[in-house]
Amino acid sequence: MTTSNSKYTSTKIACYAGYFVQAIINNLASLFYVIFQDEFGLNYSQISWLILINFVSQIFIDFASVKVIEKVGYRISIVFAHAFACAGLILLGILPRAFNNHFIGLVIPIIIYAIGSGLIEVLISPIIEGLPLSNKSGEMAFLHSFYCWGQASVVLITTFSIKLIGTENWIYMPMLWAVIPFFNLFAFMRVPIVPPVPEGESEMKISELFREPTFIICALLMLCAGASEIAMAQWASAFAEKSLGVSKFTGDLLGPCLFAVLMGSGRVLYGSFGDRLNLRRVLSLCAGLCIISYLMTSLVPIPLVSLVGCGLCGLSASTMWPGIFSLSAKAFPKGGTAMFAMLAMFGDFGCAFGPWIAGILSDAAQASPSITMDPLKFGLIFCIAFPILMIILLNFTKSMKKVK
Repeated sequence: MTTSNSKYTSTKIACYAGYFVQAIINNLASLFYVIFQDEFGLNYSQISWLILINFVSQIFIDFASVKVIEKVGYRISIVFAHAFACAGLILLGILPRAFNNHFIGLVIPIIIYAIGSGLIEVLISPIIEGLPLSNKSGEMAFLHSFYCWGQASVVLITTFSIKLIGTENWIYMPMLWAVIPFFNLFAFMRVPIVPPVPEGESEMKISELFREPTFIICALLMLCAGASEIAMAQWASAFAEKSLGVSKFTGDLLGPCLFAVLMGSGRVLYGSFGDRLNLRRVLSLCAGLCIISYLMTSLVPIPLVSLVGCGLCGLSASTMWPGIFSLSAKAFPKGGTAMFAMLAMFGDFGCAFGPWIAGILSDAAQASPSITMDPLKFGLIFCIAFPILMIILLNFTKSMKKVK
């Protein structure tokens, strides 16, 4: 992982930390779902709405940020992204108990830090894409691996901390994690940033992108990738504790933590050897493994096998998000901010509706006497539709050509 100019090392490190911040935002609250149920009386549907609100807020930012970023630039935008992330995490530890309506007390900080996460998603990948790198797809996969290390770190540190301080003191964990976006905010004030499209050349507009059938396929692939990954990631902790009956400590380590470690390992491996592999074929194999992982998690009655299924889902999702980014960047070299924003938006559509659908179906199963299957297993089994659709769409990318 080398760049032709060592002065960009600080930029890469700040970008890695940026994806670490996004992992905190998207995964920390999921470790508290059972606590929210016990302390605030939330049901599966309400938790599903919290997930949906987080990612729908990010979708709005993905779409609305393009013009703003073009006007104010990457540096100011990424600094504000970290400020929102920091503020939202601090408020997550304050507002839920401060409000009589605990649900609203959760919604407000979620929207605030979702603004930061949405901006980070739109900005970090094109910042890396703009650097003079020799193996762009490998660097993109390596960048996205830091989301996984962030997720694993959040699970490990939060789980061990909660075991030590008790579930009643969960409110201190979001405040602790807010330190990372706070310091990375200052890092982005100083590091060199290169626009992804050279000065003097025009980027493609959103309307131009959506006139290209190839881009529509890439956008739908991102939707499937987001849903396939996040449906499992968001529900893994609650699934292990509620459906499999293991302790929170054990469930978090063997569920979401194993998911994150295997996903990160897959991204590092692809980052190291990806330039020798056929990206479309790798994505198809990963989608197939994703189907198997959901079937293992939902249908096998052995808890250990179900937890292994959670982990394998992380491995299967490892190349999806960065791989589709790289596939799109090769096809649309002048896609620029608009392309990355629209891909992020469709990815967030998947991130929002995948776990939301799983939660709504879980509540329906719990309320129906005719459904004997465990509620969360019932909700998760329907998510195999996303990797199946992904395999179908990938068949249309065989003749993908670069759009000038």
